[in-house]
Amino acid sequence: MQQRQLGQNGLTVSALGLGCMGLSSGYGPATDKQQAISLIRAAVEKGVTFFDTAEIYGPFVNEEVVGEALAPVRDQVVIATKFGFDCEQPGQVLNSRPEHIRAAVEGSLARLKTDYIDLYYQHRVDPDVPVEDVAGTVADLIAEGKVKHFGLSEAGIGTIRRAHAVCPVAALQSEYSLWWRQPEQEILPLLAELNIGFVPFSPLGKGFLTGAIDATTTFESGDFRNIVPRFSEESRQANQQLVDIVKELATELGVTPAQIALAWLLAKAPWIVPIPGTTKLHRLEENLGAASVTLSPVALSHINAALEQIDVVGDRYPKHLQARVGK
Repeated sequence: MQQRQLGQNGLTVSALGLGCMGLSSGYGPATDKQQAISLIRAAVEKGVTFFDTAEIYGPFVNEEVVGEALAPVRDQVVIATKFGFDCEQPGQVLNSRPEHIRAAVEGSLARLKTDYIDLYYQHRVDPDVPVEDVAGTVADLIAEGKVKHFGLSEAGIGTIRRAHAVCPVAALQSEYSLWWRQPEQEILPLLAELNIGFVPFSPLGKGFLTGAIDATTTFESGDFRNIVPRFSEESRQANQQLVDIVKELATELGVTPAQIALAWLLAKAPWIVPIPGTTKLHRLEENLGAASVTLSPVALSHINAALEQIDVVGDRYPKHLQARVGK
């Protein structure tokens, strides 16, 4: 698979990574551990070198699965994980105090079975801790060899600038897809200016852009989409027109809707690395096939023109979670 660079300090990864969260949390019951390990190792065999996890996924169990799966090939892969929550408390309580970051990194290193973390993200901006203190702490961890690169997740432009001035930010991870394009307004221009990579999560719209979900689809208990306004029955009905356009183009090009959605992101900039997640081997293979799909200028123009005519309905987060992004 083609390689891409995130940031200015040589962090090189496969053009598509694997988001591992859904193997343990977020979308209903966790995948059987051995099946999850097999899927991650299959991704390695197919050229994926970039794997994304976080201590809060589970909590803790996702890092354990990723660590066990990648231990035999640790020197061949890039592992990204995240800090910023007090995982011992219910309700996802934010905590990015320096002493907590230091405790968190030790836990992640142990669960991931590694001596260093390639990319260490602040999972959400903590309003009680200046980001300069966060960046300074990660800079110290980099100097100590426990972390290689610093990242931010769902941060706003002011926070990105302030953090980057203290410790170079290699990558920003935030949602971006055909049906969530807000990063194009301010985030992407800033990342281009500062030479920061972009790692879109939910590049397939949490499954909606694959065409496998419609207004009648029901989700399992514990599936995050049950509380997402954009996934209400009414919103899915209204947003179907976007999927129909993607399906139409996919048919014309002889590829799948998921491959169109991922290829569109890859065409946006050479420093964008989507991390689609899946629990199924055939979906993994389908997603990775997008790295070989080149959308012509005509096809891109067709997609972009269609997007301008569509108003996507529904917020991407419920209000209590929306309050934590873009800070």
